[in-house]
This record gives sequence, C-alpha cells and structure tokens, in this order.
Amino acid sequence: MLKSLSLVAALLLSAISASPTSKLYPRDPCAGNTPTTRSQWCNYSVDTDYTAQIPDTGVTREYWLEITDVVVSPDGFTRPAIVVNGSIPGPTLVADWGDTVVVHVSNKLTTSKNGTSVHFHGIRQRNTNQADGVVSITQCPTAVGETETYTWRAEQYGTTWYHSHFAVQAWEGVYGAIVINGPATANYDEDLGPLILSDWSRDTVDQLAFYSKRHLIPPFQDSGLINGVNVNPNGAGGKRHTVQFKAGKSYRLRLLNAAIDTHFKFMIDNHRMTVIAVDLVPVQPYITTVIDIAIAQRYDVIVTADQGQRADNFWIRAIPQLPCSLNHNPEKIRGIVYYGDAPSTPSTSSYEYLPSCSDESEHRTIVPHVSKSPRDLATAEKSSQSVALELQNNFYMWTLNGTSMEVDWRNPTLTQVLNGQTTFERNDGVIELPDANVMFYVVIHTLLPIPHPVHLHGHDFFVLAQGTGVYVPGITLLNTKNPLRRDTAVLPGTGYLVLGFETDNPGAWLMHCHIGFHVSEGFALQFIERRSEIPGLTDMGALDKTCAGWRAYQDANAVHQDDSGV
Repeated sequence: MLKSLSLVAALLLSAISASPTSKLYPRDPCAGNTPTTRSQWCNYSVDTDYTAQIPDTGVTREYWLEITDVVVSPDGFTRPAIVVNGSIPGPTLVADWGDTVVVHVSNKLTTSKNGTSVHFHGIRQRNTNQADGVVSITQCPTAVGETETYTWRAEQYGTTWYHSHFAVQAWEGVYGAIVINGPATANYDEDLGPLILSDWSRDTVDQLAFYSKRHLIPPFQDSGLINGVNVNPNGAGGKRHTVQFKAGKSYRLRLLNAAIDTHFKFMIDNHRMTVIAVDLVPVQPYITTVIDIAIAQRYDVIVTADQGQRADNFWIRAIPQLPCSLNHNPEKIRGIVYYGDAPSTPSTSSYEYLPSCSDESEHRTIVPHVSKSPRDLATAEKSSQSVALELQNNFYMWTLNGTSMEVDWRNPTLTQVLNGQTTFERNDGVIELPDANVMFYVVIHTLLPIPHPVHLHGHDFFVLAQGTGVYVPGITLLNTKNPLRRDTAVLPGTGYLVLGFETDNPGAWLMHCHIGFHVSEGFALQFIERRSEIPGLTDMGALDKTCAGWRAYQDANAVHQDDSGV
C-alpha cells in the first residue's frame, strides 16, 4: 500500500473531482471487506467501538492543496471564485480508518490577497487541536505565499469534508470531500464516492455577506451545484453531474451539504435509499425516498439499481427548502442517473414532499449502530444559550445570551492560552471546561422562526432533545438511551436543541451556526477544554511562525477584518 500521495496524485484527484461523472476510488480493500461482508474491516468490524479502538495501519496519506483565485462558469454564468487545486469542489482526501493524514495548504491568493485556512469538518482531532484549522481560535490565517501543514489521525470512518475557516471563503469554492474507508452497516457492490450539494450565485459570497449584514431577509441564491456543476436555465452552458447505474447493482453514495444558506431535500426519482451513516456515525439502516440534509451534514446511502424497466434516465434532485432557503431556481438543481451507455434528459417526476427545514432526526428515530449513552446527566454542568438577532452599528449581528462573537485573526485563542491568559473579553465567547472526562450539555433555544444548523468542533455530541416550543428543565424529556450522535444538528425555528458531550479532548473548540452568513455575523462560542493540558499538545513555534507571517502580511496589505473572526 502506498505510504503517501505525491503532488501528481493530488492533482490527478483534483481532475477526478472536477469531472461531471462519478468515479470509483481505487484501493486495496481491507481483508474481509467485500460486497457481501461490508461489516468487516481487517481485525475490526462495524461493531468495534471506534472511540476506544483504532487500527494502527502505519500508513501516512499526504496531500498538497493550493488555494488560488480563478474565474469559473460552473452553471453557465461566469464569475470570480477561490478554489482548491483548480476546481470546485477540490480534490477528495481519501484515507483508511487508522491512517495518519498530512495536508499541506499553500496560499496563492495573489489577486484577492486573502488569508486562508483549512478546517477538517467532523474530524475529532483528538489531541491535535492545533490541526483544526480555525482562524482566531487555533491559528492565525495563512498569509499569501505561505504554507500551513496539518497532521491528524483518521480515528473515525465515513464521509466528511474540508473547507476554509477564514471569513466566508469556503463558499467561494474552498471545499472538498473527505472519504475515510471502513466497515459499514449494510452491504453494497460499489462505492461511487461523494455527491456534494451546494448553493451558488452570480454574485460573489463577499457581496452576499455584505448584503446579509444590512438586511433582515437573507440574499437569494441563483441556483446550486451538484459536484461542482449544474445548468442554470438563465445561463449559457453548464452541464449536469451524471451517475451511471448497472441494473441489479447496489451503490454507496456519500451525500454532503456544502451550502452557505440552503437546506436541501434530496431524492433520486423512483429510487429508494438505505441510510447507513449520519455524519461520521454508522447507524442502523433505514429506508427512505427523501432525505433532509441541513448545511454541513452528511448521509451515506445505498441505492439499488432496480428501476431500469421504468426508464433509462432519472433525475437526481437537490431541492432548496423555501421556508428557510431563498433560491431563484429551486427546482433546477439536478443531476442524472442513467442505466444505458450515455445520459439523456429524464422525464421522471419527483417524490411528493412537504416543504420544511426539519432535521432528519425530527421526524424519525435514527439509532447509532454502536450503542452509547450519556453518563451522569443529573450532575452534569450545563450552559443555556438564547439566540437572538440584534442591530449593532447599522449591521445585523447574531448573539448568544446577548453576546456576538468577535475574535482577532492576529491573536488566536491557542496563543492566549499558551501565554497564560486566564481572562477573556465577553465577545470572545469563552466557556471554560477544566475537568476531564465529565459530561457537559448545552441548551440552545430561540424565539425566532429561523432554524440553525449547529456544529461543534472536536466532538461528536449526543442529541438529547430537539423540537419546537419552549424547553422546560425537568419537564422536557431528554433521550438518554443511545441517542443520535453527530457533529451537526438543527436548532428548530422557535424551538430548542439540547446537546451533550464528554470533555475527552483538550483544546479550544468552536461551536457555531453553519449558515455562513450567521457565523460571520457572530453566531458562535468556544470551549476551552482542559486548559492545563493544552500547552503539552501544542507546537508554539509553528503557531508563532504562522502568526508572524500573517501580521506582517496584513500590515503590509491593509487587510481589514470585518466579521466575527471565524
């Protein structure tokens, strides 16, 4: 097995990701993992508690990513963008469960003169907080002309993604999928890799973000993309993402919502889907025809090619939900599944659905395959956070308990901790968690009719309660028996979300709304977890080097920070 990937291999993966047709990712499968034994993985299985046992593969997967300014036309309209290795989405990072992953990120943004960073969404980063890639929290931005190296262990398996965590740069095109091969809770014949859904506009995201700060109603998106392509009915050109099925085969698709402000309902006309994983958590399989995918969430599904007698071509649909996602062409974000030798325009119809922005877990019970239950909830500490929207200095800002996060690119939390700082400004949004291996839970509630996909770094959390109405301590029932675990869950509009996690990972960890406009406008807080252990896990020399480079670049080029800092 290869110990690393060269730059040539990384660029080859970039070319694959830019193709409108899904490709298989060739690899040598772990012993025992075959189409009829997907639950097996070398000396491990899907029954293994992956939080306690991790394969020691001895393999390092190495990738080189270049962030550049380009002009793109993914849906028939031309506009400037920022991309990874020349394409939207960027190359898929592939590893096996237990591998070490090394990612070198070079900032080549000589036109926009932006800083950058890369965050590996959902990766636990156990004892590698410095590799979390969040500006103002775990690092300063990487300056133009500089390279940042991130090293982490693939302790989970499944589907996730990487994206910039500098301003709203991710949604200019700085994102791509991560596939960590491992066992599964159901069998399938072939893995067709990631299917990345995103929204898209003719205006740049910076322009949309400025609009969002000045208006109560968020900006409309023009359309959307599936694996980086689509056909805008008002544009000139574009193309559909296509997927070829062979009758009788079963296929794994890795669904991922990379949008800035769009909740999708996903379906493939006439086909059923078996869900086998939610974010990076294997679940007991369930069958559905329509999946709610909130921003930043992932669903691994198996689809059987059993509809060839009905038609040769079927629409893949990613439908923005208009109650929370404004889009000029909500029915036109489509790809094609085809059974023949070449795709053509389908004539199939969608499944019926009720427009909503509900989390998948709000209307069905999703059960993790490896059973876990939160400990000691009766004595656990908690934080209650009330979400609001306030007008501050003519800009709309999101607040948690009246505080809108505003942290400094030049002085990240890790630097402050290593320098012995013990007090923070209110706008830093710091919650200290000094004790090891205890349960902590967060109650987030809102009176506003706007749902928010909430993401926690460094942890999977238990979804203890989620619903509309008022959360009443001691009255609202908490699910404490093997509740759903994931890293991103929806706070319902005019409702509540109760999350629980164990303090088992020292570091500075961000929690935020994953609507890009909202986190830019301050919807975030951070946990400083087990502060006393952080210095022993941090390379202060590397941290200081990145910050020195950024401060010099920012001063020389007058780069102005005009958002929350994360």
